[in-house]
Amino acid sequence: MLATVNKIIPFSTVDGPGNRTAIFLQGCNMNCLYCHNPETRGKCMHCGACVNSCPTEALSFKNQRVSYNSVKCVHCDTCFKNCPYDSSPKTAHMTPEQVWQVVQKQIPFIRGITVSGGECTLYPAFLTKLFTLVQAHGLSTLIDSNGTLDFEHYPDLLAATDGVMLDIKAYDSEEHKRITGWDNSIILKNARFLASKAKLYEVRTVISPGLFDGEQTIMQICDMLRPYLPIRPIRYKLISYRPMGVRPQYAKNLQIPTANQMEYYAGLLAAKGFEDIIII
Repeated sequence: MLATVNKIIPFSTVDGPGNRTAIFLQGCNMNCLYCHNPETRGKCMHCGACVNSCPTEALSFKNQRVSYNSVKCVHCDTCFKNCPYDSSPKTAHMTPEQVWQVVQKQIPFIRGITVSGGECTLYPAFLTKLFTLVQAHGLSTLIDSNGTLDFEHYPDLLAATDGVMLDIKAYDSEEHKRITGWDNSIILKNARFLASKAKLYEVRTVISPGLFDGEQTIMQICDMLRPYLPIRPIRYKLISYRPMGVRPQYAKNLQIPTANQMEYYAGLLAAKGFEDIIII
């Protein structure tokens, strides 16, 4: 049981409550126009395009495969920018037990783990096993997901998950498809299902004026989820689009929202009964 791991951040305070270890798995089934981590989307094809561009010679080509030397790497991200497959040469294939060995080193200092991506639910069996190991030691487990896995059909994974941080890119299906390449029917179904099971920890929406109707999306998500707030409070995170890390062919066409616009959207959420609202 292996997953391709992009990176593990030992300590993170932005991936759920408290200090957490954040694990990023490689691969994503969406193609979001504003993706801020495009190097987590694809699979390394060992084409070697990144090797000659590496300024510290941390990459080499051996036996038709790209080899990575972490000691020489200065994390300048030049390899990401030169990859034609939206991938990274720094990934590693790991079992749940191997990831748990890394997590164990942080146990005195963390409240739990959050697994993100890419899209981590492309590895449901891996997540279930890892989360079972983690929960057995008193740590909490969170999934950061685009919502394309039908959680209703994975009861073992849901039982081992303390909460899901769910991206809802847009409420209107056509707008969502234009932004991501995906219809959002399964995502909205997951939002309702997870909320009904007290498993929806957080909803996130990236705001870029002109890309889609942000006000309509927020109002309709609020109306959909408000009946579930008495079951478990749901955090709503409003994320301002920023061009850092975005693929150049898309970044030039996207707008950054103003602080006043973000405060206006937060006010809409508050008026609908949401109390835990974060603007980033």
